[in-house]
Amino acid sequence: MNKNINILIPLPSYGFDPSEAAIPWKILSQNSIKITFATPNGKPAQGDVIILTGKGLGIFKPILKAGKDAVEAYGLMHQSKEFLHPINYDEINSADFDGIFLPGGHDKGVKEYLESKILQNVIPDFFRDNKKIGAVCHGPLLLARSKNKQTNKSVIYDYKTTGLLKTQELLAYYLTKLWLNDYYLTYPGLTVEDEIKSVLISPDNFLHGNIPLFRDTETNSKPAFVVKDRNYVSARWPGDIYTLGNEFLKLIKQSDN
Repeated sequence: MNKNINILIPLPSYGFDPSEAAIPWKILSQNSIKITFATPNGKPAQGDVIILTGKGLGIFKPILKAGKDAVEAYGLMHQSKEFLHPINYDEINSADFDGIFLPGGHDKGVKEYLESKILQNVIPDFFRDNKKIGAVCHGPLLLARSKNKQTNKSVIYDYKTTGLLKTQELLAYYLTKLWLNDYYLTYPGLTVEDEIKSVLISPDNFLHGNIPLFRDTETNSKPAFVVKDRNYVSARWPGDIYTLGNEFLKLIKQSDN
């Protein structure tokens, strides 16, 4: 593997999903790929404490909390040199990177990431130059909001994609709303799936896959669902993350041959 490969992972200051950042970081790092993190202010980010600890998830903690493997990976990532020394969003130059990976997260803190005009303006350059793109959960929503500078349509307008399913988002909300209010609805009134569908050439380009009941593992990809279209791979939730990380790695290796 070419050690000069450099993948960008932008994060919000607070609230990203620990599994969706740490597992891909682990997979890529173990394959000698350089990772550069970016945050709004150039300071280390913080993952969603609710998902990390399970505090506030009540009886649904075993289902909704990050798995032990993801918590361990997050701990290692959080101590890594690249995580502790991110660049600012406004320092991002797509020419410096071979690809970009976009995690998600439910906490309202992810809005500064999803709504960042800096990120929305630079992401089209990654598509223009056919670089490798990976996104999961709310990550495809950031892509949906990033517009091709020639067509003014979303960069994923004619791509097949997936993302956080409406059924997943609403189920988590209804299960926890009595004590977490609208924590699981980053944008109350509009689900991730609905907004992504609204920018696609056809709603049918948003794919749902199998019923997301179980999480994949390092050795079992059967529960997962990942969509690959050209230089872009996407997934729905942390239950797909090992498979997504490995598929993203395959994309990178193809460009390294």
